[in-house]
Amino acid sequence: MIREHSPELAARAAQQHVVVVGGGIGGLVAARECAKVGMRVTLLEASEALGGSIRTAELDGIAIDAGAESFATRGGHVRALIDELGLADAVVPPQGGGAWLSGIPGAPDAPLPKGSLLGIPANPFQDDVRRIIGWRGAWRAYLDRLRPPLTIGHERSLGKLVSSRMGDRVRDRLVAPVTAGVYSADPDDVDTDVAAPGLNAALTRIGSLTGAVGVLAAERKGKAPGAAVLGLVGGMGRLVEALRADLVAYGVDIRTGTRVTRLAREGENWAVEIAPLSQENPGADAGTPLRATGVIVATAEPSARELIDAHVPGLGDAGHAPEIEIVTLLLDAPELDAAPRGSGVLTVPGSHTAKALTHSTVKWGWVRDAARGRHLVRLSFGSQGEPAATAALDDDAASALALSEASALLGVALRPPQLLAAHRARYVQAQPTSLIGATERRAAIRTAVTASPGLGVVGAWVAGTGLAQVVPDAVAEADRLRASLLWD
Repeated sequence: MIREHSPELAARAAQQHVVVVGGGIGGLVAARECAKVGMRVTLLEASEALGGSIRTAELDGIAIDAGAESFATRGGHVRALIDELGLADAVVPPQGGGAWLSGIPGAPDAPLPKGSLLGIPANPFQDDVRRIIGWRGAWRAYLDRLRPPLTIGHERSLGKLVSSRMGDRVRDRLVAPVTAGVYSADPDDVDTDVAAPGLNAALTRIGSLTGAVGVLAAERKGKAPGAAVLGLVGGMGRLVEALRADLVAYGVDIRTGTRVTRLAREGENWAVEIAPLSQENPGADAGTPLRATGVIVATAEPSARELIDAHVPGLGDAGHAPEIEIVTLLLDAPELDAAPRGSGVLTVPGSHTAKALTHSTVKWGWVRDAARGRHLVRLSFGSQGEPAATAALDDDAASALALSEASALLGVALRPPQLLAAHRARYVQAQPTSLIGATERRAAIRTAVTASPGLGVVGAWVAGTGLAQVVPDAVAEADRLRASLLWD
């Protein structure tokens, strides 16, 4: 980092020009890290809007989050950034109580059990657990307490661990809905040590999976209270706007509607080739490459690989990134005033076309105030290895399917005339860090990129999904690149 008593480093920083390709959160944070030490920064975004997976839309005058609606509190990195940007007073916790589970074979919809970890219960005979897995499932899960602990603590697959210890009903009815809703993944593909740190160690120590969950739950109670996720009054788009304003204050040249077509080496530097904005209005410097001493690629994996493949051998195979669609409905439905399913619903995989529903006017007080008696619900479609059921539908058909799913998940007969407005958003979700092999894959990508001087890569495909992973990763990668430019 440049210090006040380092005029030579400050002068050297001013000679650098870093081009950031991509205006999602990773790109915005990386650009800020470079700009705040005095480097000249140009940020290029192919679309007309910044933010990436953070998207803001409007439904009948109500600003809504059409992408990420909250941030995980773990690590404290996102909250620290929000505080730095002057948004501390806008941070709010979710409301509305817990979520429900729908699609339970042979049983009615029910609230998700309390005291569980990724759906794994500490007590299979607990009433809210038993109503989901039945007596048969409860007794099978109880066998976990009786099994010898000879091979405990060595199962990497969360789904296989749960199934072997507690049976398929716990895996399929409790754990699978959570992993599908949180990670868009099957529990068999989820890495236990990544998704539930400390679970394997506790299991080995205690001797049972239920006992391990109980111990970890007790340990969590001893920590400072607080929601696992938080949101912003007015929506997460406020974070994007605050970052944009900060970049402008630092003198960053932000260009939206500008697509990068190629990165080329020019000795130790880079030529960043860009496409015309449009044939009618190509822009003053369209087609003229930008010269840069450093480049940070902050796009989604497919476009990032196209740009860096020629310069980074050993990237390995591309990961499968599911396409997710979120359909938000504005409803005139007084029957939803009683919040029949709390803050939302998760579904047993295969039981519904939607994987989850969020009742936004129950979950967020600021949304409820803005809706003025109406209701907003968000439905998520698509998962790992499973295309969104809305993918091939036009907007009207997608809205109709979402309304039908909302009726089923909320337990209320909603009619087409009650649908006042709808919004549809599609985005590619990077492979979650929690998938087996993802940590090693990302480490190999990082090693390969680091070997190419003057090049950095940020974003969910190398950091993992979620702001809590993207933000600190972007800070670290930008710090590595700027250090190499200033000291090497």
